Amino acid sequence: MGSDNYFLSDKKPELNPQKLDSIVRHALVEDIGKGDITTELTIPQDKEIKAVLIVKEDCIICGLSVAERAFKIIDNNIKFDSQFKDGRVAKKGKIIAKISGKAKGILTAERVALNLLSMLSAVATKTREYVTHIEPYKTKITDTRKTIPGLRELQKYAVRIGGGHNHRMGLDEMILIKDNHIKVTDGYDRLPSIPKGFKIEIEVQNLDEFRHALKFKPDVIMLDNMSILDIKEAVKIRNDTEFKSHHSPTKLEASGGVDFASVREIASTGIDIISIGALTHSVKTVDISLEVVD
Repeated sequence: MGSDNYFLSDKKPELNPQKLDSIVRHALVEDIGKGDITTELTIPQDKEIKAVLIVKEDCIICGLSVAERAFKIIDNNIKFDSQFKDGRVAKKGKIIAKISGKAKGILTAERVALNLLSMLSAVATKTREYVTHIEPYKTKITDTRKTIPGLRELQKYAVRIGGGHNHRMGLDEMILIKDNHIKVTDGYDRLPSIPKGFKIEIEVQNLDEFRHALKFKPDVIMLDNMSILDIKEAVKIRNDTEFKSHHSPTKLEASGGVDFASVREIASTGIDIISIGALTHSVKTVDISLEVVD
């Protein structure tokens, strides 16, 4: 049990090569099927070309290594020269990569490479907007498990590139007792025995539930869809309780219905974490194109 634990980690963002390879190969199989019929019928076998990747809008670049992997899987002889590093700002019209090699491989891998690069750059860009918007508050912006199926590893990498933090990567990473767990078990008067090395978080929906959860001193309490006033009160109660007990502070997380208009006010309450599903589940992809050059 347990995956690479990125929960609120500040460690350097990096992609697992094996997982990256698996994700990209699956995307290529999905797109190519039995073969790229058009390219096979129209492009000479040994025709070589040069191409560039150009961004059509300002963005945070993320995923050039992912795009490169798509081209390399199709034809390992394709040369891919990144002009930017992940996390850098690219202005509209900038060339972010130069590509050369056999035309068949470049054109066959083009769509998968662009789809992944455009989506990851969008996640990183949106995350950076949220992180910048709440400055100078020390609240950490995190993602959720509301990710595109099969792409969680990549999307959560993009969140870290954008300056955000990861919540749990999967169900095996930490214990999170949510409302449905509590409903099924008719509440709780004690916590389960926690395996060594696992953090525990409890979801609450009002201040009475919060006071009850705080008694158990979990690592995190999630304040689900609570008002600004209730979040402020919960922070105050937590601070007063921890000051008297000298116990390591329980972190508080605001979740549910957070958007760009509300996130700064939520951060101003003194909350430790704000989790935002919209970072990954509904981003508008960045416009990036591949253009063949003379």
